Amino acid sequence: MSQQPLTDDQVGQELRKMTAFIKQEAMEKAREIEIKANEEFAIEKSRLVRQETDAIDASYEKKFKQATMSQQITRSTVANKTRLRILAARQEMVDSIFDTAVQKLSEGTKDKSKYQDILKNLILDGLYALSEPAVQVRVRKADADITKKAIEDAVKEYKKQVGKDTSAVVDKDEYLPEGSGGGAVIVGGNGKIEIDNTFEKRLRLLQETALPAVRDTLFGQNPNRRFYD
Repeated sequence: MSQQPLTDDQVGQELRKMTAFIKQEAMEKAREIEIKANEEFAIEKSRLVRQETDAIDASYEKKFKQATMSQQITRSTVANKTRLRILAARQEMVDSIFDTAVQKLSEGTKDKSKYQDILKNLILDGLYALSEPAVQVRVRKADADITKKAIEDAVKEYKKQVGKDTSAVVDKDEYLPEGSGGGAVIVGGNGKIEIDNTFEKRLRLLQETALPAVRDTLFGQNPNRRFYD
């Protein structure tokens, strides 16, 4: 049986069906592509957001650490400057105390009787230290007379305590400066050894040894100090 050829209407219908089918397939494929693209976009967007968020967090943490460190450095710098100013002020106060003491040294020579006894003890200290048969005593020129009496008393005391004779004379070739606060320098070893028992020297020694006690009295004990002599 021979097949009848399609009419124009039938051909048109078949074409429309094929076109509709192809269009439907294309729309479904396009939808699949769109859905997949949206999913990939969402994933990529989430990744980028997370990446940027991590970068922002890292940047914030870095800046926070830098700010914290800067603050600590600033605080430490201010604290150190403050501490140095306090130490400088304290040292200035201590120095002023000893400067005042230096200015008042000569007042200890006004009472001649007491000053003579002081000279005796200073000379005696030198005799003990040198332990020589003969020494010279260097004093202010104005103190030469009372020094002679002080020497006599010191020599007697030395012999009584040590059991040996010694002699001492005022060094008339060299006196202490008139601006000196007082005291004596005992010279032995043929002029090579000097025992400096002047008031100024004694005060300097006192300043070295008594300085910790003076600081404690003025400012109290240092809470950061762990060891004491």
